[in-house]
Amino acid sequence: MQPVVQISLDVTSNEEALKTAAMAMRAGIDWLEAGTPLILAEGLHCVRRLRERFPGTPIVADLKTMDGGYLEVEMMAKAGATHVVVMARAHEETIRCVVEAGRDYNVKVMGDNLAWPDMVDGAKRLEDLGCDYVIHHIGYDERRGIAARGERQPSPLDQLSKVVAAVHVPVQAVGGLTLEQAIRCPEYGAPMVVLGAPLTIDADAFKTADGDLESSLRLICDRIHAYGDVPINKKNGNS
Repeated sequence: MQPVVQISLDVTSNEEALKTAAMAMRAGIDWLEAGTPLILAEGLHCVRRLRERFPGTPIVADLKTMDGGYLEVEMMAKAGATHVVVMARAHEETIRCVVEAGRDYNVKVMGDNLAWPDMVDGAKRLEDLGCDYVIHHIGYDERRGIAARGERQPSPLDQLSKVVAAVHVPVQAVGGLTLEQAIRCPEYGAPMVVLGAPLTIDADAFKTADGDLESSLRLICDRIHAYGDVPINKKNGNS
């Protein structure tokens, strides 16, 4: 699989999201993500606005679905999303509903293993229930809480190789990665690289970071795309 660079629009207004998305697209970003803060602030209207502005670009709606799976997918698909996110912590029937709706509305399902007790097992569970991708995710609150106690923050890289080896779908690593760590994710067999808070967004204020972000993003995209094809584990002869 060729590497995919995704920017998470973790802002709280459509105007800021559209401005950041336009800059990111100029820099070579492949996928846009309507981040959870943006969806909470603007609802499905943010997905509609992104779809209107960027008609040919994949759009991930980071719903973090826990219940009501079919309806949530249907609503976001009709608004223009191409990918949705469901949590491993959701009941398996919810995950099945999300997968069913994904098939009905031609939307790909990304399963997020955040807070699953055994994250490798959580990734396998998501694949077994039909998710098209796995997001290996260490949460924002978890990282900050552990750091506040003076302990080492967990990193997605701690178990990324094990997650990649355990599943047969593409993997994305999320949560507290430095820019250099994010760029190196394809080396672990995870071709889907997400850039967002705190890499390109001020994580505490949830606004676009200062500085020449477009030039930085262009260099990052060039480095990630330069990896070329990243092999994905095979299952029964299929990717």
